[in-house]
Amino acid sequence: MKSARAKTPRRPALKKPSNSSLKDPVGVYCRVRPLSRPDQECCIEVINETTVQIHPPEGYRIFRNGEYRETQYSFKEVFGTLVVQKELFDVVAKPLVEDLIRGKNGLLFTYGVTGSGKTHTMTGSPGDGGLLPRCLDMIFNSIGPFQAKRFVFKLDDKNGVEVQCEVDALLERQKRDAMPVTKTPSGKRQIDPEFADMINVQEHCKVEEVDEDNVYSVFVSYIEIYNNYIYDLLEETPFEPIKPKWNSCNTPVRNGDLIPPQSKLLREDQNHNMYVTGCTEVEVKSTEEAFEVFWRGQKKRRIANTQLNRESSRSHSVFIIKLAQAPLDADGDNVLQEKEQIILSQLSLVDLAGSERTNRTKAEGSRLREAGNINQSLMTLRTCIEVLRENQMYGTNKMVPYRDSKLTHLFKNYFDGEGKVRMIVCVNPKAEDYEESLQVMRFAEMTQEVEVARPVDRALCGLTPGRRYRNQAFKEELARKLELRGGPIDGEPPEEQFGLESPLESFPPLPPCELLDIEDDQMVPKLMEVLEKRRQMRQALSEEFSKNALALKKILQDFDSNVASKEKYFQAKLSEKEKTIAGQKTELERLEKKIKTLEYKIEILEKTTTIYEEDKRSLQQELENKNQKLQRQASDKRRLEARLQGMVTETTMKWERECERRVAAKQLEMQNKLWVKDEKLKQLKAIVTEPKTDKPERPSRERDREKPAPRSVSPSPAPSAPPVRLRQRRSRSAGERWVDHKPASNLPTDTVLQPHVPHAITVAAASEKALAKCDKYMLTHQELASDGEIETKLIKGDVFKTRGGGQAVQFTEIETLKQESPTGRKRRSSPSNPDPPEDAADSEWTDVETRCSVAVEMRAGSVLGPGYQHHAQPKRRKP
Repeated sequence: MKSARAKTPRRPALKKPSNSSLKDPVGVYCRVRPLSRPDQECCIEVINETTVQIHPPEGYRIFRNGEYRETQYSFKEVFGTLVVQKELFDVVAKPLVEDLIRGKNGLLFTYGVTGSGKTHTMTGSPGDGGLLPRCLDMIFNSIGPFQAKRFVFKLDDKNGVEVQCEVDALLERQKRDAMPVTKTPSGKRQIDPEFADMINVQEHCKVEEVDEDNVYSVFVSYIEIYNNYIYDLLEETPFEPIKPKWNSCNTPVRNGDLIPPQSKLLREDQNHNMYVTGCTEVEVKSTEEAFEVFWRGQKKRRIANTQLNRESSRSHSVFIIKLAQAPLDADGDNVLQEKEQIILSQLSLVDLAGSERTNRTKAEGSRLREAGNINQSLMTLRTCIEVLRENQMYGTNKMVPYRDSKLTHLFKNYFDGEGKVRMIVCVNPKAEDYEESLQVMRFAEMTQEVEVARPVDRALCGLTPGRRYRNQAFKEELARKLELRGGPIDGEPPEEQFGLESPLESFPPLPPCELLDIEDDQMVPKLMEVLEKRRQMRQALSEEFSKNALALKKILQDFDSNVASKEKYFQAKLSEKEKTIAGQKTELERLEKKIKTLEYKIEILEKTTTIYEEDKRSLQQELENKNQKLQRQASDKRRLEARLQGMVTETTMKWERECERRVAAKQLEMQNKLWVKDEKLKQLKAIVTEPKTDKPERPSRERDREKPAPRSVSPSPAPSAPPVRLRQRRSRSAGERWVDHKPASNLPTDTVLQPHVPHAITVAAASEKALAKCDKYMLTHQELASDGEIETKLIKGDVFKTRGGGQAVQFTEIETLKQESPTGRKRRSSPSNPDPPEDAADSEWTDVETRCSVAVEMRAGSVLGPGYQHHAQPKRRKP
C-alpha cells in the first residue's frame, strides 16, 4: 500500500504593495453628443465645465401631471457637443498613458445608453481618431527608439513576462519569418485604407520623461464579453470551405449554424490579478501594426441592427495594451535577465455595451437575451460600485459581488488599488432617452464618490543612468578610430576590411610577356628581374608572416595559459562554492527536519495544552459551583443562627417577663392577704375596744392624705431581699444629649422634686431617628410599690451604633424615685359584713387602679437594625 502523502499547504502569494494612505476618487467625465437632427427636442443642457442639467421633455411633463423638475449633476469635467477628440484625449487618456510608461496600470471605460457615442469616443471615425488610436500613437512616439527586438520579451501563460537571450529571440524571429501565415504589417508595408485615416494623427504627442536606459515591448489583446462569456477576438480559427463541418448526427453543418469559438476562463495570478487564460497576445512594433490587430478583432465583434441604433454593440469589448520594460545592464548593451527587474503594466480600454429597454428596441429572440445579459452585467457593475461606496463612507465590511459578472470579476483589481480608473459617461441629449439618461447620470455621480488606493512608484534598478548613450558614443568613437587607422569601414568588401589587397599592390608589375621578335633578348632578362624581385619580396613577406605567426602563437599560448590558470582558479572557487552550497543544503535539510520535528512537537503541545485548558476550565467551573454552594450554605447557616439567636433571646426575655410578672403577682397577692388579715385584726381590736353600731367606711385616698390616721405597726409583708450595692453616680458632660422617654401611660406626680435632664429630646415612644441624634437614653418607668404607692424608676443607658446601621441601647444604671405618706398606708373601712369570705376580700380590694410596665428591647433579624417595641401589662381590674 502506498503511504498517504501529506498535502503541502499553499503558501499565500505576496500582494503588490499599495499606498493605502493615499487614495484617488474615480475620475468621471461626461460627454454630450450632438443631436442627429436640428429639430429634435433636447433634454440635456451643459451649464458649465463641470455641471450638466437634465430636464424632462414636454410629453413627459404632460404624462406626469405637469411636473417640471430640473436636475443638475456634477462631474470632474463636462465636454459639450463641440469638443474634439484631441481635447478629450489630453484630459482623460493622456495621464493614463503616462502612468503606463511609468509602470502603472490604468482602466478607461465608456458608459451610457445605446446610441450615445461610446464606440465613436473609443475608436473614432475616418479623419478623426478616437482615444484608442491616439493612445497607441502616443505610446510608440514615446518608446520608439528604445524598443527591444521582437521576441526579446516573452509572455507566459500565467500573466507574467520573461526576458529571452539573443539566441532564443533570433530563433523565434527566424521561425516567424519561415511561417506561411500572413504577418502583421511593418512600417514599410502599405496601410489598409479602411482605417488609415483613423491612425493618421497629425499631433505628435509623446511622454516627455521616458527612462532611456530601459527597453520596451508592446503586446496587445482584444476580447469581448458576450452573454457573460469571454471570447478571444484575435483567435485564429482555421476554416476549410471545401471540407464541411460534421455534427454529432454525421450530417454536414450549414454555414449559418457554425459552432461559436470556445469561451475563455478567468484566472488569478500570483499577485492576485485577474487575467484571461489562453488569450492571444500579439507583440506589435508600430501604431499601424497595433491598430490593424485591433481592426481584425473589431470585424469579429458582435453588432446588430436595433430600433435605436443601426450598429448596436451586443457585447462589452476590452482592448488590453501591455507594456513590458526592463533595464539595460551596466554596459548599456544587453537587457538584464533578472526577472525582478521586469515591469509589466497594462492599460485596459473598455467599450461597454449600451443599456436599453426592450419595449423601445423591440428586441425578441436572441436579441432579447443579449439585452437581458447586457443589462444584468451593467446592474452588477452598479451594485459593486454601491457596495464599495457604502463600505468606504460608513466603515462597513460588506462583500463586493465581483464574481456575479465576468465584467466586474475581470476588473476587480483596479477597484482594489492596482491602478487608476477613469469613466467617460456618454449621453444623448434627445428627449426620447430622458429616463435612461437620468439613470446613467445618477450612477455616474455616485461612482465618483468611490476612492481607489493610489499605486506606489516602482523601485529604481540601482544602475548608473545614461548607459545607453554612453555605449552608443563609445561605439561611434571606436568606429571613427578604426577608420582613421585603416581599420574596418562600413560598406567596404571583406577583403578590404582585412587588408588583403595592400601587400599584393606593393609587388612590382609584370612587364609585357608577348614575344614578337626572336632576337629580342631584353624581355626575358626583364621578366627574370621582376620575378626575382617578386620572389625576394615574397620571401620577405613569408619571413615576416612567420615572425608574426610565431608572435601570434606565443600570444595565443600565453592567452591559453592565462585562460587555463583562470579556469583552474574559477574551478577551485566553483568547487568551494559548491561545497558551501552543499553544506548549506545539508544544513537547510537538517533545519527543515528540525522544523518539522518542532512543528510536530508544537502540535502535540498545543493539543496537550488544549486538553489541559479544557480540564482547567471544567475544574474552575466545578470550583466556582462548590464555592457558590458553600457560600449559600454559610449564608443559610448565618441566617438560621441569627433566627435561632433571636428566637432564644425573645423566648428568654418572654419567660423572664413572665416570671417577674408571676413573682410580682404572687408578692402582691401575699401582701394583700397580710394586709387583709391585719385589717381584720385591727377591726377586731377596734370592735373589742370601741364597739360601734355604724358600719365603718373606707376613706378615699385624698382624705387620707389630708387627715392622716394613726396606723399600727405591723411587720412588712415583703420578703427579705439581699442588700443592694450602691453605685456611684456618673458625671454627665455638657456635650451629651439625652433621649427622655416618657410613655404616655405614665401618671403625673404632684411632687416638688421632678427629674430634669438638660439637652434632652422628650419622646413618648422610642424611635431610631431620635436615638441617632443622642448619646444617652433615659426611660421613665412607673410601677406599684409594695406599700401601694407609685414608684418611679429612671432607667439610664448608652446609645451606640450597630453593625446593621441601626441604634442599640445598653442600660447602665437605675434611679428610683419613691413617694411616701407620713401617716402610713390608707386602709379600707370595714365592710358591713364582719366576716366576709376570704376570697371576696381579695377580689374586692386593691389600692392601685393602674399598673404600667414598659420595656425596650431589640428584635433579632430586623431589617432596619434594632427595633423597639413597648410591652405594657393591662390594668388589673376587679373581677
